[in-house]
Amino acid sequence: MNVLVTGNLGYIGSVLTPLLEDSKYSVTGFDSGYFRDCTLVTTRNAYMQIIKDIRDVSITDLIGIDVVIHLAALSNDPVGEIDPILTNSINFEATVTLANLARCAGVERFIYASTQSMYGISDSNEELDEYASKKNPITAYAKSKWLAEQEIFKLSNDNFHVMAFRFATVFGVSPRLRSDIVFNNLMANAFLYKEIRINSDGTPWRPIIHVQDACKAILAGIIAPTQTVSGKAFNVGYKSGNYTVLQLAQNILELLPDCKLSLNNEQLTDNRSYRVSFNRIYSELPEYFHPTWTLSTGALELKNFFEKLELTSEILLGEKCIRMKKLQQLQALGTLDKELRTI
Repeated sequence: MNVLVTGNLGYIGSVLTPLLEDSKYSVTGFDSGYFRDCTLVTTRNAYMQIIKDIRDVSITDLIGIDVVIHLAALSNDPVGEIDPILTNSINFEATVTLANLARCAGVERFIYASTQSMYGISDSNEELDEYASKKNPITAYAKSKWLAEQEIFKLSNDNFHVMAFRFATVFGVSPRLRSDIVFNNLMANAFLYKEIRINSDGTPWRPIIHVQDACKAILAGIIAPTQTVSGKAFNVGYKSGNYTVLQLAQNILELLPDCKLSLNNEQLTDNRSYRVSFNRIYSELPEYFHPTWTLSTGALELKNFFEKLELTSEILLGEKCIRMKKLQQLQALGTLDKELRTI
């Protein structure tokens, strides 16, 4: 089976592609190359690689492909706010174009990496499910992902099976690590400064999922029967995977008890808060989705990774691990223009 992975040179893609190869799929990577040099450890590069902006995808890129896994995007809320129009162009318009071309090319499955950021701020005490719960996207990133979901599901039919996996906040080790996502960032500061810094009162809710378990959900989308996944969205996380930011910090304190915990509600930078239900994926894909990580094992993995590589603040909090800084560096070097196109 031939699988094309967009965004394969990113944080999740760098974990997913080896998993697909180990599962005996023929992999083609499709990536702009923004972050290809952000590796902290050696990566496998045995598969075919297309270096191309997702906005320039053509039908010839998709001929002979059975499954498209679409990860490519301006990939979190701070990056998405650089230019909301640009974010919409990449995350919404290019996604819809890709899905249309994939259907025309005879692709059988289109697996969309979506986000729980679309739930935004919830004042409900109930866990939010995929369809009945209100969507309240508050950032350009979340809005673009929600709009894209709605449009590409319209393309799903008996021959073209669209599904979306709405990932909780991802954490854990990747060859192209990110330290600009909540748990990885808390761990990085704990490791570097022996301080866990929270720019809130710690009460916002953040569901989480380890990067390897996120990839296992994608693999489930490939192998599950079409009637089980076609035309459906799945929240991806753990059965008991809703945590407040303070609970995330307390988990780190159990591993690194000599750290100081700092709360600063006056500098609140992210007011999202939502608790999510994961009943659907566990009830409908029990034979195919088998997560194995926990917050505690993921925290230990990060600690060991930081120690083994002797990572410094220049690396963990620099352009290799913070996507906004990398894009700004490429623009300063003159290799990217203001629309994030390679010069």
